[in-house]
Amino acid sequence: MTLRVLLVDDQPLVRAGIAMLLAAEPDMAVVGECGDGADAVAQALALRPDVVLMDVRMSGMDGVEATRRITADGFTGDPDRPVKVVILTTYHVDETVYAALRAGASGFLLKDAVPAELTLAVRAVAAGEAWLDPAVARGLLDEFTARPGQQVPTPARMRGLTDREREVLVLAAYGLSNTEIAASLVIGEATVKTHLGRVLMKLGVRDRTQAVVAAYQHGLVEPGSRAFS
Repeated sequence: MTLRVLLVDDQPLVRAGIAMLLAAEPDMAVVGECGDGADAVAQALALRPDVVLMDVRMSGMDGVEATRRITADGFTGDPDRPVKVVILTTYHVDETVYAALRAGASGFLLKDAVPAELTLAVRAVAAGEAWLDPAVARGLLDEFTARPGQQVPTPARMRGLTDREREVLVLAAYGLSNTEIAASLVIGEATVKTHLGRVLMKLGVRDRTQAVVAAYQHGLVEPGSRAFS
């Protein structure tokens, strides 16, 4: 299956470089490019890409608001094919990056990441997984745990997870892919996806990224563990 990607960045040279990189991948196709958030929302609705690579800071509508609209329930009219967003940022962590995660982004990648990381991130997010650049992840997790007023799944919700669902969540928080989780627990990959779906429902979170953050907030995984070493 060819992954359809929409590029959003206000610098044409950046878009051109990313487009050339993705064009070299046999399973990816750039279906559109734009330089501001409003156009990103319009193109995402018209083109229905699998993944949007989204710059954060742009004139007019920024990447945070564009992400919020694109990932909103019912945006595409097809709940089985949501549009996923990976944020591209030059900043390791700040308020804007934090806000983009709350807006529904499924991943973050620094613009100075090696090319292989970009293609891995696109594939991971398209498959329903989270992608947090290690340099961004530690700061984001610190940011989440330092803010007492955030909407954190309650302890009761966390206790509602079965032992297996908790195991799957912890392994996801360690950065394992669905395939790796399946191998670790000796279960099928489809079963892993089922467990993760139930975790999202029970915790009341939007996606895998927010479930991973919840695992840190509730102490299931400690910041600085092997996933982000």
